[in-house]
Amino acid sequence: MSPLEACASLLGLIAVWLTVRQNPLCWPIGLVMVVLYAWVFFQARLYSNALLQFVYAALQLYGWWHWTRGERPDERLHVSRLGLLQIGSGLALGLVGSLVLGMLMVSYTDASAPWQDATLCAFSLVAQLWMARKRLQCWLLWIVLDLLFVALFIEQALYSTAALYGLFTLLACHGWLTWRRELAERTS
Repeated sequence: MSPLEACASLLGLIAVWLTVRQNPLCWPIGLVMVVLYAWVFFQARLYSNALLQFVYAALQLYGWWHWTRGERPDERLHVSRLGLLQIGSGLALGLVGSLVLGMLMVSYTDASAPWQDATLCAFSLVAQLWMARKRLQCWLLWIVLDLLFVALFIEQALYSTAALYGLFTLLACHGWLTWRRELAERTS
């Protein structure tokens, strides 16, 4: 484990913990984390995940803006549910992104796990977009993705990152329960 990976892991843990608590500081801390992880993943030849970090950087800014300003600056963004059509559209977009990115990684790079990396990358974008809009279902998708990331990172000998994603899984479970409780209280 490199010092850079350790630092990125610690920042990631802090960022997700703050996200569960709906603290807007999760976004700037997450921004620093994704920049560090871009280099970690590039060195590990996980190119889809390296590219994903740059998209995450933009999504960190997007989420930060929505959580602090939103569409109506006088109104706080609240947790809400996605409809079935939105869920289906998001998952279909993730599937198409997985296929396109996977083909590119297989054809043009020496990626160490091109299909697994591409699939996790594409669906992570869906989960991150849902999170930026405080959609409850983001946590269920994160739980599945985090477990799959753990397997990928163990396979790639990124053990501290695998441990971090194990913790992310637990935090995602906590996030699901916390956000679901808030939604129930607000809508009852």
